[in-house]
Order: sequence, then structure tokens, then C-alpha cells
Amino acid sequence: MILSGKEILAKQGKEIVISPFSESQVNPNSYNLRLHNEMLVYDEPILDMKTPNKYHKIIIPEEGMVLQPNKLYLGRTYEHTKTDNYVPMLEGRSSIGRLGICIHITAGFGDVGFNGFWTLELFCVQPVRIYPFVEICQIYYHTLDGDYEPYKSGKYNNNCSIQPSKMYEDFIKNPNICKVNPKDEYKPE
Repeated sequence: MILSGKEILAKQGKEIVISPFSESQVNPNSYNLRLHNEMLVYDEPILDMKTPNKYHKIIIPEEGMVLQPNKLYLGRTYEHTKTDNYVPMLEGRSSIGRLGICIHITAGFGDVGFNGFWTLELFCVQPVRIYPFVEICQIYYHTLDGDYEPYKSGKYNNNCSIQPSKMYEDFIKNPNICKVNPKDEYKPE
């Protein structure tokens, strides 16, 4: 089940923490989050999963900035969120989608126990001017059935800023990540 806006309001400051919080951003079944003015842009023409990729920070000026198609921009929410007992999910606002802006490529799913800012993978289908601190996405919460271990020490938890990909850490932890065990291969019966 998805929590209603009234339930998000009732849980705010307890099992759900959104900071800063404004009642004006509560929707019938979600809460609007704003875009911070900082963004990261990768410097590499080809990104490599096995290595940290170089990037630089840009600031979205008050008068806005034009996003270009076929370019990935990493932004973050202005609000910091923390969740206990609920699964947080992130989606773009429909008004943002109607401008051809995707706010996450595949990473809209959060883990119960997440604590931090949400990194947004911004991408657009045509040039579009964006502005800092605009309500760009919405967070909503699913109830969780069964016992669980909260997300505590994941590589993106307890962050203070935009998080570029840390996929390379998976390769460090498991050097055989790209090797197939012949015993695990599918064999038709």
C-alpha cells in the first residue's frame, strides 16, 4: 500500500523525516522534493564501470540553466530524507515529464532505512531551461510486509551531497563479478 499525504504528514518527524519540510509540498499520496542548485557532470566521454569517473561541479544560476539532450546531469534533492518502516520511491512530477525531463534513469527505488539526499539522474529529450529549488520530483512511501534488515551501510546511505556512480566498488569487493561459474549456467532440460 502507498501512504496518503495525510499519513505522510502524521508520520513526519517520526518514521518519515523530510528536512526542511513544508506542508505546502504535501500531495494526496506523495511529497514534492526540490532540486538543489548543485549538479555534477561527468568529464569522461566514455564512462567505465570499473573505475571512478572524473566529473566537475556546476551551480545552476538563479536565472536558470539549459540542459542539453544526450547528456547526463547528476543533481540532488534540496531535502534530506530518512525513512524507517517504509519503502521510499521517487518519481518525476508530471509537469516535469511533460517538458521531456527524466529525473531518474533507473534509480527511483529506495531502501527502507535510507538516510540522505536523493541523487537525481537528469536527462532531457530536447533543450530545456531548469531553475534551482524548483519542485522537480515526488517521494512516496510503500508499506513493507514481513521482517527486514534496514539499509544501514550501503555505499550511498548517509550521504551529504550528490553521489556519482560507485559501481567500481562492486568490482573491488568481488573481483570475479564478471566471471560466470559454469555450474550456474542455464541448461535446458
